[in-house]
Amino acid sequence: MRYTLKHLEYFVATAAAGSIKLAAEKINISAPSISSAIAHLEDEFQVQLFIRRHAQGLILTPAGKRIARESKLVLRQADALYSVAGELRNSVSGSLSIGCMVTLAPMIIPELSQAFTSTHSDVELTIVENTHEQLIEQLRQVNIDAAISYDLSIPDDISFEPLASLPPQVLLSSDSPLAKKKKVKLSDLDGLPMILLDLPYSREYFLSLFQHEAMMPEIYARSAHQEVVRAMVSNGFGFTISNARPRNLTTLDGRKLVAVDLVGEHKPMIIGLATLLQEHKPMLLETFEKHCRKMISKRGIPGMLKV
Repeated sequence: MRYTLKHLEYFVATAAAGSIKLAAEKINISAPSISSAIAHLEDEFQVQLFIRRHAQGLILTPAGKRIARESKLVLRQADALYSVAGELRNSVSGSLSIGCMVTLAPMIIPELSQAFTSTHSDVELTIVENTHEQLIEQLRQVNIDAAISYDLSIPDDISFEPLASLPPQVLLSSDSPLAKKKKVKLSDLDGLPMILLDLPYSREYFLSLFQHEAMMPEIYARSAHQEVVRAMVSNGFGFTISNARPRNLTTLDGRKLVAVDLVGEHKPMIIGLATLLQEHKPMLLETFEKHCRKMISKRGIPGMLKV
């Protein structure tokens, strides 16, 4: 083997930046050193890793994409040696990148990460917020180690461990006549304007609740931003359906929301931990998984009211 981890590190940094100059600035290494490392890998592997286009910078070839993915795995395995050393010292250390569904992150991540890093001070924890679809792709590209998300269309190459179940509920403005009820049925919402959280997989889930009862909601507005949806509802534009149960039902403009249970046999959303299928997980990742099992369960979820 005539390449080193440094060669792989420079290559991966360039693949992420799309430019040797940007990669050099990010990892504080000279551009000629990175160029030399890439040329060395191309010569060693006998494949072209990048297509060089003046206007678009460097673009990975199909072979380059495959080698970039494998290189990330090699670098993560190398970093896992710190976890092994930590195990021998009876401590956990290293770097960990965790993704979280963008709608869950504001509630779950602060308390979850603070509890983890306060116990494991030698761990460098990086948090990434994204949509479910993008989190799955980031797992596949080995850009993150694990993702906290819902059980929405989990592909075969991803492992998903269920942690807690969240049934749907209806969010209403405090002025809505339905806000005085303890429970409502979907039929009670027939003809009322709906504010839809318009994210991939999430919107299909919400619409499927109506479809299962041969109903079609009257969608008044859509937004990919949860706080926009909540504020539209609190201002009286309509209702929305949500599974997350934040402890604070006040919207960013200071108005109050009312959460009402939805009656019926409706499929809940399952919060869980998604990881790339692999034979051996680093000790650091297993430690974080154990932490998630402890903090996210039917007994409670960080940042949320108990179901």
